[in-house]
Amino acid sequence: MLMPSIFGESLIDSFFDDFAAPAKKVMRYNTPVNNIMKTDIKDTKEGYELDIELPGYNKEDVSAELKDGYLTISASTKSDEGEKDEKGKYIRRERYYGSCSRSFYVGEAITQEDIKARFENGILKLFVPKKEEKPAVEEKKYITIEG
Repeated sequence: MLMPSIFGESLIDSFFDDFAAPAKKVMRYNTPVNNIMKTDIKDTKEGYELDIELPGYNKEDVSAELKDGYLTISASTKSDEGEKDEKGKYIRRERYYGSCSRSFYVGEAITQEDIKARFENGILKLFVPKKEEKPAVEEKKYITIEG
């Protein structure tokens, strides 16, 4: 029996979803992971403060690049965890190799020296100052008319 839903939610569906929740959260090959690189952006008087979550990554795993007005944050990691019995056979072995990246348009006026970054407790903290783009001066080109 189907129950009517209000705003796309059904009490019956959410009740049964809770039982399947652990199975849904299992990461599978080629499945996007939604809880990596969640970003908070705060607009201050001086600029923008970005807090990017990178759980499980070390400072050495993270890089930031500024190119053509885009700030791209990339992270990659590799971890091996395994359990062996007394004969050295694997009972369980889990490996994770992955990378992720995210880009933000910060404008052509921003330089690498302007951006401040630090990594603490699995969170990359960036500060991007506000700079006004200089309007392009319209250059008038005249064609010489010979007489």
